[in-house]
Amino acid sequence: MSDPVPATLSDPRTQQTGTFHAAVKVMLKRAILDPQGRATKATLKRLGAQNIGDVRIGKVIELTLSGERSEVEAQLQDLIERVLSNPVMEEAVYTLSEVPQYLEAEPLEAEAEAEATQAAQEVPQTAPNT
Repeated sequence: MSDPVPATLSDPRTQQTGTFHAAVKVMLKRAILDPQGRATKATLKRLGAQNIGDVRIGKVIELTLSGERSEVEAQLQDLIERVLSNPVMEEAVYTLSEVPQYLEAEPLEAEAEAEATQAAQEVPQTAPNT
């Protein structure tokens, strides 16, 4: 008997279709001066935190994407290069994790539905006309 053929990235067995959560961390490159980081460091030291070393300020961008994992990763890399960061001055790294199916409902939709339900339950009380 022969061993089964190993799965490859192009193999349908390895293609995951679903909803994915991406967290993109964008930071200035080390060679770029970070004035916001320097100001924050000075403030922390002034407040007594003398053990502070280097302080760098960045941003984290969270996205929810759906599709096949390989296509989502390619799209995410394109978005990072074209929109979410400035590749000349910034470095970007990301994590991508699959969202379990029971959590795939859009949080904003769920929040809006909860607010509508709460508003419907809160019937305004009016004072009787005198």
